[in-house]
Amino acid sequence: MFIHKSHEKVDAKTYFDWFVLAFLAGSVNAGGYLACHRFVSHVTGFATLAGVSIEGRDWFEALACLAIPLYFLLGAMLSAYLTEKKMAVKVHGERYAPVMWIVALLMGVVAAGGHYGFFGVFGGTPYIKHNFILLACLCGACGLQNAAITSASGATIRTTHMTGLTTDLGLGLIRAEVHHLSPEHRDRERLANALRIGTIFSFVGGSMCAALVFTRWHYRGFYMPMLIALYAAWVARESEVKLLKGLLAGKV
Repeated sequence: MFIHKSHEKVDAKTYFDWFVLAFLAGSVNAGGYLACHRFVSHVTGFATLAGVSIEGRDWFEALACLAIPLYFLLGAMLSAYLTEKKMAVKVHGERYAPVMWIVALLMGVVAAGGHYGFFGVFGGTPYIKHNFILLACLCGACGLQNAAITSASGATIRTTHMTGLTTDLGLGLIRAEVHHLSPEHRDRERLANALRIGTIFSFVGGSMCAALVFTRWHYRGFYMPMLIALYAAWVARESEVKLLKGLLAGKV
């Protein structure tokens, strides 16, 4: 599920699993927006909100907006520690599965905590001091997932935000269809473009499905991305165990 590059030819199941991660990110982002009117799968908007709060002399809101992206960073750092540390010391075993277990745990905490009133009214007044812990959990989960897939794919795949991916798609379309590439390079670029397009549509699909789920179930809607994260953890564990067995048998 994780350890592949965008230009590599892989089976349909691997593509499906990649798209599942983008679907997961889209659902979390939509859930965060519906719950507290904030996008949580990237950090760009918080800098803008901080600037607006400073202009309005709301210093606490400004500081909180600047602090929230740190949880995305902490999630990425924890993901790097769990995955790249083992790679660096050549310890083969579970690397990406624990990251997705933590993502699932955070989704479960948000779902249960919100249901029992810990995070206030779903979709209530967007004041960050009431939603700080909620936003920290959601941004941290996105940082965890994004760092894991970025590391595993050699920085060729990201699933939690579409800005860079859309830029890559624009460049890739021109390279593949306008520039004079060799047939091999053109096929490789077209394969990468197909993955980019599928990832974007999966993110949008996750957002659309989440809108339906969260409108009906409110905070309990976060159980949906929790279940998807559990699936991703299971798939990652199965592939990592298979890889480990192959290494031990001398077949890889």
